[in-house]
Amino acid sequence: MIQFNLLPDVKLEYIKARNMKRLVILGSAVATAVSLTVLVILFVGVNVLQRNHLGNLRGDIERDSKKLQEDPDLQKILTVQNQLHSLDPLHEAKPATERLGGYMSQLTPDAVSINDLGVDFSTQTMIIKGNSSQFRFINVFIDTLKFTKFKEGDESKSAFSNVVLINFTRNDESAEAPATYEINVQYDPTIFDNTKEITLEVPNTVTTRSSLERPSPLFQPQGEQ
Repeated sequence: MIQFNLLPDVKLEYIKARNMKRLVILGSAVATAVSLTVLVILFVGVNVLQRNHLGNLRGDIERDSKKLQEDPDLQKILTVQNQLHSLDPLHEAKPATERLGGYMSQLTPDAVSINDLGVDFSTQTMIIKGNSSQFRFINVFIDTLKFTKFKEGDESKSAFSNVVLINFTRNDESAEAPATYEINVQYDPTIFDNTKEITLEVPNTVTTRSSLERPSPLFQPQGEQ
């Protein structure tokens, strides 16, 4: 059977264009429907679900706030919390007393012992009492205190000032004789600052316990020579 295409080419192009138009319209309608659906979902989520959620949260906050306000110990709890917040500043303001032993080991000559050490952190003063196998080492100790510096970052400053030998006794007038001493010294408060890293710079002319492998005891009971 023989068939003849009696439609002109213009008619065929028209049919193709019409079919394409229908597909475009259908696709646009589907895209519009999807967009409208998403928009409705977002609108419901923002204006209904989110408002309900915020309302629930507000109700929980009001309920819990009322419960806290009815707690008779609320003021005590708040007071304790405020005190806890002040612990860190208080700790930073407290002098680093644990550094004292290390400082004295660095400063005290091996031939000198300490019997009594008093520190007044309010006036930044020390009173050091002890004895030495030779009186001349007491002078070395005093000079060490006078010329010791401390390093804070790149800056060096004198660690001690007003170093005064206020009392001493010795067996005879010789500098080689055993002796007891009492030294009053003022220190820079920075060396006990909890918030700063401090390094002492002790003069190299003195041999201290920190530089010896087997040093003699630094602290001795009173009366022991």
